[in-house]
Amino acid sequence: MIDIKREWEELVSRAVSLVLREAGAAEETLPAEQVVSEKPPRPDLGDLAFPMFPFAKRLRMAPALAAARIKESLERIGGAEGLPGEVNVAGPYLNVRFAMAKVAGGIIDEVLALGEKYGRSEQFCGQHIMVEFSSPNTNKPLHLGHLRNDILGESVSRILVACGAEVYKVNLINDRGVHICKSMLAYQRFGEGRTPEAMGQKSDHFVGDYYVRFNTWSKEDSSAEEEARDLLRRWEAGDEEVRALWSTMNRWAIDGISATYSRTGIGFDRVYYESNTYEKGREEVLKGLEAGVFYREEDGSVWVDLTDIGLDKKVLLRKDGTTVYVTQDIGTAIARHGDYPFDRLIYVVASEQQYHFKVLFGILERLGFPWARNLFHLSYGMVNLPEGKMKSREGTVVDADDLLDELSQMAAGEIREKGRAEEVGDVGKAAEAIALGALNYYLLQVSPGKDMVFDPKESISFTGNTGPYLQYMGTRISSMLRKFDAMGEGFAGRFRAELLQDGDEWEIVKLLGSYPDVVERSGAEYNPSLVTAYLYDLSRTFSRYYHDNPILHNPDPDLVATRVRLCRAVAQVLQNAFGLVAIPFLERM
Repeated sequence: MIDIKREWEELVSRAVSLVLREAGAAEETLPAEQVVSEKPPRPDLGDLAFPMFPFAKRLRMAPALAAARIKESLERIGGAEGLPGEVNVAGPYLNVRFAMAKVAGGIIDEVLALGEKYGRSEQFCGQHIMVEFSSPNTNKPLHLGHLRNDILGESVSRILVACGAEVYKVNLINDRGVHICKSMLAYQRFGEGRTPEAMGQKSDHFVGDYYVRFNTWSKEDSSAEEEARDLLRRWEAGDEEVRALWSTMNRWAIDGISATYSRTGIGFDRVYYESNTYEKGREEVLKGLEAGVFYREEDGSVWVDLTDIGLDKKVLLRKDGTTVYVTQDIGTAIARHGDYPFDRLIYVVASEQQYHFKVLFGILERLGFPWARNLFHLSYGMVNLPEGKMKSREGTVVDADDLLDELSQMAAGEIREKGRAEEVGDVGKAAEAIALGALNYYLLQVSPGKDMVFDPKESISFTGNTGPYLQYMGTRISSMLRKFDAMGEGFAGRFRAELLQDGDEWEIVKLLGSYPDVVERSGAEYNPSLVTAYLYDLSRTFSRYYHDNPILHNPDPDLVATRVRLCRAVAQVLQNAFGLVAIPFLERM
């Protein structure tokens, strides 16, 4: 559809230019990129609409008259060969209805010829884009908030690859700092040498329990916070005993987190550790201090003054010489550009950190790094539960593993309740795929910048705007195609695009044709919700069509072949789009 749209935009551009020349206007040509087209509010008005307001002023005539003149010009340009569709004037709009058979045949043929490559573009061809996401702390397991971060980063990365970019996915493990020391201190005080293996507990959950335990203890003992800060000072001084405990507990946390990544299909090209980069940040801050970019307060702490760009003064090194979050981010960014000279670095981090990244980007520019202008904070909203906000310190978060277990159990129950266990085969495997589809779709269907409420029961529903509903559409088409393929070589029908006359068939074709444009817009906006909205629109339209129109049980073999080919194209686009938002495509469920 994107090609026919551009074809019409070029035709309108030529038509306007012709009218301009005939009117003796000083500006005799109109570039095609200045032609604006839009989707009509109702299907009966056509497939594409061109508002005449921008041209009326140039032509010095009323918009409705301009529409009539441009229509005449288009018909002259079409000449003997004709136009690829029908043009009508509706007040100040020029409405276009595509030549259905020609367009439908071309789009379906293109989808099936390109297969999994359909929808890809060269929008960001030649660009090297680094995407940082997840960035867990090694004091607790991944929770629901991390899952939104993970799938947003993974999906944006996949979309950018589909738009032609070379993408380098990175993770920064926050494995040092006072919050890590709190878990360590609680383990020292209450752990009694226990291990995850001995307790039969997933290792990251084991560590997380001590973070919660510290919070309880600190409310009872006011000295706990100072003890944690002292432990951090000992860590930064290289205390062997502290470092040994830190290494052990980090390994427990990272092993558990890595298992969750594997389960959810999240992967990285490189993992950075804050413990390896914070010293780099300190070095850069001290260089900046010598260069006069930063300044030292009387207590010995080092600061940056960003008030000239609308920000505040920010501490970079505490009076005891320890670093803060932004310090290690400075070092990490510089190290990353050395490892992978990116054209753009996208940080997928919650909206709570908007000010932090403004400060970080401002500091890096002030230090003289030209690539700092190409840093971008992809800010996403918080994930809450129907009963309210989650709190890690109080242990009221929804652990990622527990949530996936719950969703998988609900999906397995649905499969068995519908008597589909024998058809599905491995119920556990199918249930896990349905759970992942439910989770990822629900988390991505909301625009990144908005807060959202996650309702597990609603997400796993097989009806409505959910991942399982989309997956079910894929299984329905797959089942029908298996039956068609079983007809064998004796089937004599052939594809004839002109037989696609039903209104929903045309809507499906237009949706198929618009998919490349959806991918490009999603890439430009870093917004997977455009893909999820598209998937629901396509699935809902196909469901209505499938219900109202016989596909295989039809006396006309050519119509059967034509509709089956349309269904194959739908299945292909569903698979392609599923891949961008990490929804498993299931042939049976």
